[in-house]
Amino acid sequence: MTDEQDEIDDSRAPLMEHIIELRKRLIWSFAALGVCFVICLYFARPIQAFLIHPLLAAGQKKIVYTEVFGGFLVEVKIAFFAGLMLSFPIIANQLWQFIAPGLYRKEKKALRPFLIATPILFLMGASLARFIAIPLALKYLYSFSGDLGGVQQEALPELSNYLNFTMQFLFGFGAAFLLPVLLMLLERAGIVTRTQLIKFRRYAIVVNFGIAMVLSPPDAGSMLLMALPLVLLYELAIVGIWFTERKRKREAEAEATADLPQVIRKGDAPE
Repeated sequence: MTDEQDEIDDSRAPLMEHIIELRKRLIWSFAALGVCFVICLYFARPIQAFLIHPLLAAGQKKIVYTEVFGGFLVEVKIAFFAGLMLSFPIIANQLWQFIAPGLYRKEKKALRPFLIATPILFLMGASLARFIAIPLALKYLYSFSGDLGGVQQEALPELSNYLNFTMQFLFGFGAAFLLPVLLMLLERAGIVTRTQLIKFRRYAIVVNFGIAMVLSPPDAGSMLLMALPLVLLYELAIVGIWFTERKRKREAEAEATADLPQVIRKGDAPE
């Protein structure tokens, strides 16, 4: 029996123990989310000011809410989303602690980089949306204000709608930047290969531009701002898969070399 099989056998537990362990991890995850939510609710107005600031660059100095509880509900929404992002490392760690005992040592080693890369890539995409894409989009969308045959057309952004618009951008760009993680996981699972991804490259470019067309405003600048990083991330995933293939090949050769002396000794053993 191999060491990896021994490792799995040692981690086996009755169903009830798995349920108890799952409950424990869920409690820790919800507790982390609750604590982060309370912290973010306390700082909701500074976070809201950070999200609303791109309006100034677009020439807007006023934002309204049309419902009695509008201002309060927006702060609760902001606190929840910010708390979810802040507590994500803890929640991901609890998920890892739950599934790790059922994985081989090689599988643990292979999945750990993806857990680290996921929040980093998501923050990169959200940062691109907040500091570049959203200001450019607002500048374009509010450029329709002005005089229309003697009638003044004026944009009056509503708080809840603006928040939904901003969250769509942040989560859209953040999720799009997880493309390398998704492709490398699919390759690791044997669903796709690097050769297939290379052959599919021309279609992937079209798909990436289609995704950018749906998630970005209808101006060419915003679409290119999202489509070009997606194309680069697709190429980055292919390069990353190439490195992992080389690493797996070296590990397989090292294992074969380590097993070779044992085979020779068995063949040379006297009868």
